[in-house]
Amino acid sequence: MIQVSENAKEKIAKLMTDEGYSPQHNVRVSVKGGGCSGLMYDLTFDDQLKEGDEVFEDNGVKVIVDKRSMLYLLGTTLDFSDGLNGKGFQFINPNATRTCGCGESFAV
Repeated sequence: MIQVSENAKEKIAKLMTDEGYSPQHNVRVSVKGGGCSGLMYDLTFDDQLKEGDEVFEDNGVKVIVDKRSMLYLLGTTLDFSDGLNGKGFQFINPNATRTCGCGESFAV
């Protein structure tokens, strides 16, 4: 399961409205190869389910995760920060053994 913080919920709702997505769209979170630590997070809006997708709802936000990415994301919290140390979505992932300085990639 992926948890969604209140800050992330508010930012997701604003982005969906600003970018013209319908209420049928959900947040798709996945893990892809790349980045300086080996794996990168990917966050998009999607209204289609694919075979093997898992759907979770937390804090009023539906999150879609593909089967392969689920192994890396169990227990992760999706947060949003617009503080001095950077602005953007952050993944607080208890499975990550190391992350890069910018927080966009990780290793397990």
